Amino acid sequence: MRVLLSGGGTGGHINPALAIGGKIKEVYKDAVIEYVGTKKGLETKLVPKEGYKIHYVKVEGLKRKLTLENIIAAYHAVTSVFEAKKIIKNFKPDIVIGTGGYVCWPVLKAAADMHIPTFVHESNAIPGVSTKMLSKYVDKILLNFKESEKYLESEKEKLVVVGNPVKQEMFTLSSKKCREKLGISQNEKVVLSYGGSLGAKVVNETVFEIISGSMLPDGVRHIHATGNGYWDKAKEKFLSEGFSMADDNTMVKGKTEIKRYIYNMPELMACADIVICRAGAMTVSEIAAMGKAAVFIPSPNVTDNHQYKNAKVLKDAKAAELIEEKNLSSEILSDTIQKILSDEVLSAKMKDNVKVFADPLCLDKIVNVVKELTSK
Repeated sequence: MRVLLSGGGTGGHINPALAIGGKIKEVYKDAVIEYVGTKKGLETKLVPKEGYKIHYVKVEGLKRKLTLENIIAAYHAVTSVFEAKKIIKNFKPDIVIGTGGYVCWPVLKAAADMHIPTFVHESNAIPGVSTKMLSKYVDKILLNFKESEKYLESEKEKLVVVGNPVKQEMFTLSSKKCREKLGISQNEKVVLSYGGSLGAKVVNETVFEIISGSMLPDGVRHIHATGNGYWDKAKEKFLSEGFSMADDNTMVKGKTEIKRYIYNMPELMACADIVICRAGAMTVSEIAAMGKAAVFIPSPNVTDNHQYKNAKVLKDAKAAELIEEKNLSSEILSDTIQKILSDEVLSAKMKDNVKVFADPLCLDKIVNVVKELTSK
């Protein structure tokens, strides 16, 4: 089995591809897997760490106005297909798989032109531009959300709802065991908040106000990650407010921990009673896999406002709370947290409802599609 993967730009596109690759290697022991990305994306770091050879094509995202950059992007949208065909001719894949990002367009289009089996996986509730462009060329479109079907003008038999590929440990980690390991008592409430690896300005500012104002109930353990971009500012602020350095990555005062970055996210998420975070597709899927009550604060600075649309699907299903940045304040966020913490029935209902949005058999379903397409 020879497999060519493609997905680029952010971890939300790359990590599902790597999860799919790992499952294929588990099922097909002799599988040879290579990857196509761009030199500008995070794939340049993540893919080689998994041991896959990576190829590059030159392609950019198209914007909705006429500029010189957009003319160049349109040119590369055409020429990158020819670059991809050269890679495919040399590698000779049995199947080509895309997981989003504009790099998928030339790779899957080239493979479809060459009559090689293809599918694209769409993790967001509202399909991205690449998925929409590829929908009439690929053999299958795999979806995370069933709601995505109505946005695609494709034959029903092309659409398969499989969920989003996440690490299997997200389905199996024990809150009890993780709390024992991390020294967190079983009966205390834990709030986990973060805004991504770089951090999110509005999320940080709001959480900082909650911490400084002691706006959560006594006895609640609060763990917040600032992200790399806001760590120095956080240190300056909170060391002056009585926090002490536990290590190079963590400040502590009482039951509040402020971290630069969370290296053991699955364990901390397993311990959490509530998670406050953005609403990227992978984050939403991890929340669902672990069955956590969540307050989503979608980033408004993403294409097609897709984080809001991801979170809205869960909000409508009474599986999460949603606060848009334009409505966010420390009072609203702390009140929302306290409402969930104080109402065990509400919290339990959210946790049950959110589990519907994660499928532990997702990777098995994806491999079944691989088997179906390569057996024709």
